[in-house]
Amino acid sequence: MPRYLLRSASGDVPLPPGDFDLAAGRSVDAAIRLTDAHASRRHARFVSIGGVVAVEDTGSRFGTFVNGARAEGAVALAVGDVIRIGDSEFVFAEAGAGRASAAEPPPPVPAANPPPPVPVAAKPAAPAKPVAAPNHPAAPSGRIDGKEAALREEFKDAALMCGEDTMALKRRLHARILEKMNLSEDALDLTSDETLLPKLEECLNQTLREQRHELPSDIPYDVFRQALLDELVGYGPISPMLRSPNVSEIMVNGPDRIFVESKGLLFETGVRFFDEKHLLQIIRRVVEPLGRHVDDASPMVDARLPDGSRVNAIIPPLALDGSSMTVRKFSDKKLTTDDLVKFGSMTPEMAAFLECAVRNRQNIVVSGGTGSGKTTLLNVLSQFIPRGERVVTVEDSAELKLSHRNIVRLEARPANIEGKGRVAIRDLVVNCLRMRPDRIIVGECRGAEALDMLQAMNTGHDGSLTTLHANTPRDALSRLENMVMMAGFDLPSSAIREQICSAVNLIVQQTRLPDGSRKVVNVTEVTGREGDVITMQDIFAFRQTGIGEGGKVEGFHTATGNIPYFVDRLRESGTLSLDMSVFVPKN
Repeated sequence: MPRYLLRSASGDVPLPPGDFDLAAGRSVDAAIRLTDAHASRRHARFVSIGGVVAVEDTGSRFGTFVNGARAEGAVALAVGDVIRIGDSEFVFAEAGAGRASAAEPPPPVPAANPPPPVPVAAKPAAPAKPVAAPNHPAAPSGRIDGKEAALREEFKDAALMCGEDTMALKRRLHARILEKMNLSEDALDLTSDETLLPKLEECLNQTLREQRHELPSDIPYDVFRQALLDELVGYGPISPMLRSPNVSEIMVNGPDRIFVESKGLLFETGVRFFDEKHLLQIIRRVVEPLGRHVDDASPMVDARLPDGSRVNAIIPPLALDGSSMTVRKFSDKKLTTDDLVKFGSMTPEMAAFLECAVRNRQNIVVSGGTGSGKTTLLNVLSQFIPRGERVVTVEDSAELKLSHRNIVRLEARPANIEGKGRVAIRDLVVNCLRMRPDRIIVGECRGAEALDMLQAMNTGHDGSLTTLHANTPRDALSRLENMVMMAGFDLPSSAIREQICSAVNLIVQQTRLPDGSRKVVNVTEVTGREGDVITMQDIFAFRQTGIGEGGKVEGFHTATGNIPYFVDRLRESGTLSLDMSVFVPKN
């Protein structure tokens, strides 16, 4: 009968002859001991029955993968199969083949009372190349693995806090502290009592001293204490992600699936809430200080954290698999065009042109998909507005961070619990026309307010800015037309298109590419109308040339040679400060 072993970067693990049942995990009594944070105490088991070796996941959080496919039940192994358990990767091989095995350690001793054998399922067909685990976006594995390793290292302490024993202890201590202070979760509100936090920390320290013998030895004391404090007065297990400068978005898909976006790519963190009730408590902790509420009668809510991060939450019965929460974070640092040039989002020539366009009061629409960087670009463009002008911003949820002194920021308001008091963006756009604005900035047009925005651009508020969701500049015009129709007026298409032509000067198309990078892929001028078709011309464009190592998108920005009408007008009047060489195409 052949002998088998598991090959890994840290050495070979021989498997005993005959039938066996070996546990793999972080437990000290596991036959195959794993040390990484993403391995469960009893993560998987290797079973041999009648010479057939199989691997079975034993209910771990991160799963066990064979050739990139998640193992469902026991999966029979063939020589060359790649098994991934947590962060550890093994290759199933025949002993004596390939690498020399003279120095192999003695075989591990099987458990004294192994559980009964399980039926062995057919092994899934192996793909040509190992693929990434399903909880990551499709991209070349080398690029993802490097970023994933860095992110897992950052959140390894948070992942350690999510073991079954640790979670049970944390929950018990949490309840004990609230009991000592005679508080309930609903009454835990630091905003109404500034003296509560010192008392809470004192009680926490005392409880930890009393229960020091129960604290896990593999988790630093400071980490455990901070995690408990986050549960009591913070935002629970997502608090470390909110503090991390490397995380741009947090996606909670139920109590036990938390993903983050970092540098344009998505990763599963392995962090989790106690249960659905715990997640709902954290959602309410976010929204209730803002006067918002979430319950069965009002199961959707938009809010923002004190640092300006935008929060959307939706709960059952609308969310079928448990409450869901999405947090969009915004950088504390105000980015400039220099930063965007450094990131490769645009070129210095494009930055100079956009600065000229904003200063010379061109109406600009920033178009792009969700998460493509529209709001970031709008913030950057607003920095070019001259200081002597009055700016009014209108947003559904305040995200813009403008540094002007003469600025008024308006934010829409949802209906209250009785369904009254709603103030829509359109109402605010109409109102801001009475506030003597030089420029109006609408955070995002997504409905009937598009008509009022176009009218404002056409009636003395040149240089206004807005964003909308669209995949191309042509799609942006179509969406604008559709949104104007939502205003409820029976306007003919020709009138709407004429309004768009005279109001919108430039469309800046922002796109998130497959490698996670965000680039301005088109700067397009609206030139007029021929019949029923709005005519446009690209001023700058991004030309993709291929996919490089690690899945990186390769390409270059170039001018097209077209010169916008307003630049010609400035040149004729002698007031143009822009170097005309920016419009020379690259080879």
